[in-house]
Amino acid sequence: MEDLNELVRYYKDKKYEIIKRLEEFRSILNESDEKIFSELVFCLLTPQSKATTCWNVVQVLEKNNLLLNGNEKQIRPFLQAIRFPENKTRYLIEARNFFTENGVINIKKKISKLQDNPFLLREWLIKNVKGLGMKEASHFIRNIGLNNNNLAILDVHILNNLVKFGVIKEIPKSLTKKKYLEIEDKMKKFSEEIQIPLDELDLLLWSKETGIIFK
Repeated sequence: MEDLNELVRYYKDKKYEIIKRLEEFRSILNESDEKIFSELVFCLLTPQSKATTCWNVVQVLEKNNLLLNGNEKQIRPFLQAIRFPENKTRYLIEARNFFTENGVINIKKKISKLQDNPFLLREWLIKNVKGLGMKEASHFIRNIGLNNNNLAILDVHILNNLVKFGVIKEIPKSLTKKKYLEIEDKMKKFSEEIQIPLDELDLLLWSKETGIIFK
């Protein structure tokens, strides 16, 4: 088991940078619907793929005016660097269609009624946006500043660290909704025990594993 004191020391070193990044997330809702849609697409692309690569793909699609306007044939080649490009291309287009009203992306309006309840918003997103599971929906909610220390983003980096610190015994072979909620609850309790807010703990563990504080 890894040393908790070492984690706390690492937290003190990274705290300012982590808080600054979370403040950036919380400012996203003041941005355009297109910007928020970019964050959604990023989260749709991330399963089993490097986050930095996925964000680069989003930026290239934006630069080429394809994120909001490209068809499947145009978008597909840009997803070659990530896993499951065929499926994720379809997810992108289906999500774009779902959030488009009168020819424009209108994502803020659609989530506005649930934005004060991250748990209900997560359920709604999973139900309505194909390709979003518990992790991806939680990720998106955090990245637009609506998490408020309620949801855990249980990707492989976080799960690895939860094992290392004895929060869970092993990474489950299948992360069902029931198992996800169970581990999420354990991570919250761990967060409270070491007095590091859940949102900050997520970025801290991710940084510890990857060397960067990203998104």
